[in-house]
Amino acid sequence: MYKYNDIDKRIVHARVDEFRGQVRRRLAGELAEEDFLPLRLQNGLYNQRHGYMLRVGVPYGLLSSDQMRTFALIAERYDRGFGHFTTRQNIQFNYMELEEVPDILGHLAEVEMHAIQTSGNCVRNVTCDPHAGVAPDELADPRPLAEMLRQYKELHPEFAFLPRKFKIAISGAPEDRAATFFHDIGIQAVEVNGELGWRILVGGGIGRTPRIAAEIRDFLPTVDVVSYVEAILRVYNLHGRRDNKYKARIKILVGALGIDAFRDQVDAEWEHLKHQKLDMDRYEQIVRMFTDDVEHPAEAAADPEPSTRRDADPEFARWLRTNVKDHKHPGHHIVYISLKAPGQPPGDATTEQLLVIASLMDRYSQGRATATYNQNLTLPHVRTRDLETLYDALVAQNLATANINTIADSICCPGLDFCNLASAHSIPVAQKINERFNDPAELEDIGKLHLNMSGCVNACGHHHTGHIGILGVDKAGVGHYQIAIGGNPGAGEESPAAVGAIIGPAVTADEVVGVLDNLIDRYKAERDQDETFLETVRRVGVDTFRENQNG
Repeated sequence: MYKYNDIDKRIVHARVDEFRGQVRRRLAGELAEEDFLPLRLQNGLYNQRHGYMLRVGVPYGLLSSDQMRTFALIAERYDRGFGHFTTRQNIQFNYMELEEVPDILGHLAEVEMHAIQTSGNCVRNVTCDPHAGVAPDELADPRPLAEMLRQYKELHPEFAFLPRKFKIAISGAPEDRAATFFHDIGIQAVEVNGELGWRILVGGGIGRTPRIAAEIRDFLPTVDVVSYVEAILRVYNLHGRRDNKYKARIKILVGALGIDAFRDQVDAEWEHLKHQKLDMDRYEQIVRMFTDDVEHPAEAAADPEPSTRRDADPEFARWLRTNVKDHKHPGHHIVYISLKAPGQPPGDATTEQLLVIASLMDRYSQGRATATYNQNLTLPHVRTRDLETLYDALVAQNLATANINTIADSICCPGLDFCNLASAHSIPVAQKINERFNDPAELEDIGKLHLNMSGCVNACGHHHTGHIGILGVDKAGVGHYQIAIGGNPGAGEESPAAVGAIIGPAVTADEVVGVLDNLIDRYKAERDQDETFLETVRRVGVDTFRENQNG
């Protein structure tokens, strides 16, 4: 795990002191809100429906147990006893008092965290595959490259005021678990003629005009990635629209120019930058920081499977099938902590849960956890021998719901309960969906199905990429829900990225679950053997489901 050096520490602590002075001036009336606005946004502070919301950056989703305990402290002392994990692999706190925010940032600085550039028109948190470093199919761990990009982009004066916010995602495996096709820049590990490098995508995004990213480079060696990303950012900064925020994202520029013309401009800019090679000695130092060597590998490989408990306990067996994933080292597993228990707001974790998770991280996972872009957590280093006791500890905290990659594992933005921009509530609808789809046997029968929901067209819930996507819209002051199917964030050549297709008019909150029942019934009637929902939609066509939205 990357550790701050002295320069990192001085920068972060200096920013806390600086913001403390800005807050003091705002509270004293020396700064008007319009002058304070850009200052607070540079420190991840939003003004939401119920007060200030603080978004804390979690680079590439990786967390230590001390950082998790600090989240618990903030939730208990400064919020209302919970934090909310987001699709940027970050965490948000929703009830901040302005005068206390500098103290909160001080607590974060003590555990090598901050909220710098988690908002505003800058390069946001670089996200990664949540299985990074331990995935058995991984070509390269994407986290060291993400860290190099983090160091490069944070506080970079040229890219602090871009035309619009900018998001980068990196995947190190053939299976794209980072939704790279729906980012401003997507970076994918590739191997060509035995040489490891990176494929570069550009111009993806969701929101009002969803776009699937286009390939701008099929291969770049690691040494050239940062300078090439800078060339892309420079072209965007020069030519991205600033007259209309709804047309300011890089996807609009790429769409207007076409990928070939955009590539020509980037390559011309890169000619002035390509001599700036990545310091590979520094890169290798960072790679070593992310090398999590397992303890006693031979002993772990010989750990017996928990077959007795599995055979006797159907719920434990189901959890093993849904929430436990393969690890690159024998005798180890990636274990998902589900933050989608029935009746709970998706992505929320209470103070007590955060504290327990921190203890479980220390006991079972080398003190590490990863926040996922679908609003869960993983423990990346769990030995086979520990699966039973870990499961029991998670059950006690309502964190062992066996629903990963099911319809009950929904992505959901905070919606109208918290957000000023939202058109409709999303959390109550998500809770109704989870309460309806709460039969573990039914979830297994339905199989893999990603449901994503957003409370407005800004698409913080990634509804465009859901196998089923739900968008909240306002109709004469009443929230309605537009439903689409067939979206996919992109998981390889056999399952390409796609934007969902709307299947009918928007329905009321009370009608959403009924529509989902009808869609699932149609899927069960149409599927071939072990087909997933998405596979069936692609085979039979959206129209088959469109005709049956309402039964």
